[in-house]
Amino acid sequence: MPLFECPSRRCVMNKSKGNVILQLRASKFLRFQEAKIQELAEHVPKGHIPRTMIVHLRGELTRKVAPGDVVELSGIFLPIPYVGFRAMRAGLVADTYLEAMSVSHFKKKYEEYELRGDEEEQIKRLAEDGDIYDKLARSLAPEIFGHEDIKKALLLLLVGAPHRQLKDGMKIRGDLHICLMGDPGVAKNFRIP
Repeated sequence: MPLFECPSRRCVMNKSKGNVILQLRASKFLRFQEAKIQELAEHVPKGHIPRTMIVHLRGELTRKVAPGDVVELSGIFLPIPYVGFRAMRAGLVADTYLEAMSVSHFKKKYEEYELRGDEEEQIKRLAEDGDIYDKLARSLAPEIFGHEDIKKALLLLLVGAPHRQLKDGMKIRGDLHICLMGDPGVAKNFRIP
């Protein structure tokens, strides 16, 4: 990150922050991506919340991880240093992150997926079935009983959310927005990967 305060001894002694101007020609810029990874739902013990971790990707590893990818990462586990008042308040407690060294993908993109054996026949059979909408809705969050209307709304959001295309050509799945209201403990926390 660029400096916002003058780090020289003279500025520190005079307690002046200085006026720091970024010199683009004299600076070296590196590619950087911060990602948040989450534990797979099938690896989470019953009754627990999936754990998350911040990952820093630099150089050639940037843009290799996209939302929804199933990846295996290896890297260095480091603390995030606190500065100023946050450091005094935190004491010995520190956040951590993973400095990624390698990324390997498990889940293929839809374009790379090849149908095997009887998969194509199963898809054709399901397409001809008149009850496919209800079956797909029931397959969302099967551990939650009922709530068919909510499941159908989530299914339509998953399928019909317009994709956003960034200036650099990268496509991102459209945002899903739904407001669930009700008493605590009535399964309002649907999680869509």
